[in-house]
Amino acid sequence: MSTVAAPPPVTASPPPEGRGPDRSRLLGLDVLRLGTTGLRARPTRAVLSALGIAIGIAAMVAVVGVSSSSQARLNDQLAQLGTNLLTAQAGRTLTGDRATLPPDTLGKVRRVPGVESASSTATLPQPVYRSSLSDPDATGGIATMAADQNLLDVVSGTVRSGVWLNPATAGFPAVVLGSIAAERLGVVSPGTQVWLGGTSFTVVGILDPVALAPELDTAALVGSAVAADLFGFDGSPTMIYERSADDSVEHVRALLAPTIAPQAPNEVEVSRPSDALAARTAANQAFTGLLLGLGSIALLVGGIGVANTMIISVLERRREIGLRRSLGATRRHVLVQFLAEALLLSALGGLFGSAFGTAATGIMAAVNGWPFALPPAAVVVAVTATLVIGAIAGLYPALRAARTPPTAALAS
Repeated sequence: MSTVAAPPPVTASPPPEGRGPDRSRLLGLDVLRLGTTGLRARPTRAVLSALGIAIGIAAMVAVVGVSSSSQARLNDQLAQLGTNLLTAQAGRTLTGDRATLPPDTLGKVRRVPGVESASSTATLPQPVYRSSLSDPDATGGIATMAADQNLLDVVSGTVRSGVWLNPATAGFPAVVLGSIAAERLGVVSPGTQVWLGGTSFTVVGILDPVALAPELDTAALVGSAVAADLFGFDGSPTMIYERSADDSVEHVRALLAPTIAPQAPNEVEVSRPSDALAARTAANQAFTGLLLGLGSIALLVGGIGVANTMIISVLERRREIGLRRSLGATRRHVLVQFLAEALLLSALGGLFGSAFGTAATGIMAAVNGWPFALPPAAVVVAVTATLVIGAIAGLYPALRAARTPPTAALAS
């Protein structure tokens, strides 16, 4: 009779050396659900805490967006107007007196190698008023200038209404007003007469603002011929405007003063109007840095608010922490839960702040007529900054929650 051997007893094989039992893990959905527990339980507190970060992020995004849009507008403007315009005017003599430019200055400038076009204006002493009955002292800061007929082409100016000076009108009492001059004189359309130098002049045109020659905005411009006939204008210009090839600007700039006044080139002031626009933008950029600093402070205050909210949440939820620990949750689980809650709270503020900042940029660009130019990197950096601040602000409360003993939490 055969016998069947009994199977050997089953024994648990020991784990490999250096490896303990499998650790419990939190799935991504579990982390998200646990992280939103405190936010859903107290939504008002969560919104108010996120609002602090949202304000800081909105300020920073709006500042960057408005600055970028303004810079884009300047770049478009310079691309349209050009950066190859130079101006030359009489400076001061060694004795401090105002120097004068000779009548043949414009002809000399046109002979400089690299100069493509040139024009000039001459400031006249004759005042301009709305009528002969106006107060003689109420000049309104309007200057009378004799202008060449090609002036608008050189300075890239445009006529808002009416016409510019031409051979038919330059020899007669006709005047073109700058945009500000027309406003101060109360002239809204061509055909109106003004009192200039004791003579009635008919307004034949009104200019748009001239970005590269803002002095023309407050000027009453007449033809050189009528200025010579009525006011004894001798042809000496006050301001020279010249256009040169882009690659010849610096070369021409170095030659203008010696060409105009060989004996005293230091008495001629040469400038580049586009540099003034760039300098104004540089000043705006400095102001932008100040606003970014204020936005950073607001963001820091928002981070402190998140940390305060998380600390209060840990204190209020000690029983919850103790219960979870008693049911098997590890310290790492509790740490991840509260850190995720802080990150979600900060992310909420960052997303809403970025949306508000983007909207503010769009509104400012639309109101000022700028192109919308918010760098996408600014939004990415803003949201990333909120996550970093949320992690820093929530780290201490999360560590405090993780280190809370289950017995102490349940007994409180």
